[in-house]
Amino acid sequence: MGSDALTDPGSEVRVALVDLGLGNRRSVEKALERVGAVVERTTDPARLRAAGGLVLPGVGAFPEAMRRIRALDLEGPLRELAAEGKPLIGLCLGMQLLLDGSEELGGDAGLGLIPGTVQQLDTQGLKLPHIGWNALTLRRPEHPLLAGLPDPLPLYHVHSFVAAPADPGVVLAEGHYGSTFPSILALDNVMGAQCHPEKSSRDGLGLLENFLNICGGATAR
Repeated sequence: MGSDALTDPGSEVRVALVDLGLGNRRSVEKALERVGAVVERTTDPARLRAAGGLVLPGVGAFPEAMRRIRALDLEGPLRELAAEGKPLIGLCLGMQLLLDGSEELGGDAGLGLIPGTVQQLDTQGLKLPHIGWNALTLRRPEHPLLAGLPDPLPLYHVHSFVAAPADPGVVLAEGHYGSTFPSILALDNVMGAQCHPEKSSRDGLGLLENFLNICGGATAR
């Protein structure tokens, strides 16, 4: 973890926090600032375009989050910026929104940036939601989003639904709670983490710092 891009005052990493008005925006903002980002909370497509990277946080239900994205006319801009190569990371519910759709509360279509669906976590009888620390197994430890992070990787989770990507090759790390579930995904410049990195101590901050390094010039795969 760590790079000259984050310590050189002449190379600030500016990120836009997509503000849907759901849950954990301030805590994510503070965590990003702690690892060196200049953060702007915004829903203005012009400001999103001007940023070095985009962070899509979220807490709550998938259909409500997508309703807000559509009400703010952000569906098109987010897809366009991702297609242009802008680094984008979704956190918690924000990661789920990156997929094609979810079965939660009757179902809804998502942003379609990572092929796949969102399904209820099969806990094999364990209590939902899954709340607490989970030791993730790294499947693609060479990916820049995981640079310098331990295996297993302890991150804090609060969720009842999980991503089911069409291509298992996009899974960077998996957790286990009754059954195995994808917790960190990446498809080119689009990334997602089911965890709450802002609540995950040193390694959560390391994940965010790695995202800033990607925004600052590294290439995601």
